[in-house]
Amino acid sequence: MILKNGLILIGGELVSRDIALDSDGVIVAIGENLSGTEYVDLSGLWVMPSAVDVHVHLREPGYDYKETVASGTLAAAKGGVGIIMPMPNLNPCPDSVANLKVQQDIIDRDAVVKCYPFASVTKGEMGAELSDLTELAPIVKAFTDDGKGVNNLELLRKAMEIAKQNGIVIASHAEAENLGTTPEAEIVAVGREIEMAKEVGVKYHFCHISTAKAYEYIRKAKAEGYDITVEACPHHLLLCDRDIKDGNTKMNPPLRSREDMLATVEALLDGTVDMLATDHAPHAKHEKGEYSKSLNGIIGLETFLPSIYTHFVMNGQISHERFVELVSTAPAKRFGLPVPELKVGAKANLCALDIASAHTYTESEIVSLSTNSPFIGYTFYGFNKLTMVDGKVVWQNL
Repeated sequence: MILKNGLILIGGELVSRDIALDSDGVIVAIGENLSGTEYVDLSGLWVMPSAVDVHVHLREPGYDYKETVASGTLAAAKGGVGIIMPMPNLNPCPDSVANLKVQQDIIDRDAVVKCYPFASVTKGEMGAELSDLTELAPIVKAFTDDGKGVNNLELLRKAMEIAKQNGIVIASHAEAENLGTTPEAEIVAVGREIEMAKEVGVKYHFCHISTAKAYEYIRKAKAEGYDITVEACPHHLLLCDRDIKDGNTKMNPPLRSREDMLATVEALLDGTVDMLATDHAPHAKHEKGEYSKSLNGIIGLETFLPSIYTHFVMNGQISHERFVELVSTAPAKRFGLPVPELKVGAKANLCALDIASAHTYTESEIVSLSTNSPFIGYTFYGFNKLTMVDGKVVWQNL
């Protein structure tokens, strides 16, 4: 197969090249005027390594009326995301090898992109008893109690110690209990977890940070050399509390003040933010609606790349190289996942973004089971047209 006339990044410039794949999906040549028996025309599309999203809720097993592994991974494929890490707030919760297998069996059967599930830090994410972390450590990439956070600090320290012994990451939903979803809840939790992570020496990752003060704490800890990383989400970069309308603008952490949004942007631009992630969190129609009565969470896989490309790459705030690092290379490396690379000898794990055309995102085009996106009606550049995973086409809209 020859992928013809796509734009690829060479020396900081987008240049037109052909990409030749063999029958196993391996890239065998990148050049001009390559010939073959099967052609796919990618003229005008930016062909880049597929994205890696380390914060995704697939809802299956347990809540498959919101999303299934099949529908959620199709949404990822549509968005140009070839690798995801599903969160553990499931039923059964992946707090043991046996429970993880229930989820893994569904993934093996139905997933169209690569999935690397998190295991929970505590049993059932209830914060009372540690999961079977020692047994789970060899078969997962990271632990998290995303959606709740771990407020039992004694248990959290023990989890950190086990994670350190096994060389894997703990990802934190940093939220101090009894403070609700206020900025202070995030700030207090981030501050105390940084200090504990410093003492233990664990690889620590902060999910969806949304406040200026929390970024200050993380920036300082990173400058001191501690092994701490942080992700930001598109909605916290592009929206603030002024944009709250209905349930499709309700998530946790919530949309913050404009000042916090601008601080999140600053953290992205100054390099404090290591990677971007969606926190894709589907909910059914009856669980959304009026803001005050809605569950927290929005979908984000399908708008991940175009939202960031439009608002940060097109205006020159982020280079094309930095974009690839933020959405693909950095998350893969941090969590020990395969790194998608566009080079000879690598399997084709790529996407092709239409960076020349504006497209208005509509509810009718959504392939996720749920439609709770705050970006319905928004116009972006850079929507994905083709996704390949290990040389296999898993999404095409050419």
